[in-house]
Amino acid sequence: MKKRVYNGMPARQLGSEGWHKPWSGGNGGSCVEAMRLADGRVALRQSTDPDGPALVYAHHAMARFIQGVKAGEADFLLARDPVQ
Repeated sequence: MKKRVYNGMPARQLGSEGWHKPWSGGNGGSCVEAMRLADGRVALRQSTDPDGPALVYAHHAMARFIQGVKAGEADFLLARDPVQ
């Protein structure tokens, strides 16, 4: 039987192998982990909460997000003052 993969599913149900920390740094181990799924989608989870939810994105959505980040479109997320 094929396992249903859905947005918000417990990340542990995707298994423990294949998760990567591409954005890991000097933050005490608290980072985002990513896994490329067999169908091309991408799952994200919080490394400190492997039993928490996995956010599952279509390949094209993740590609557009990464392109936007590289172009500076997400810089507002790092601003000290919230955007009004």
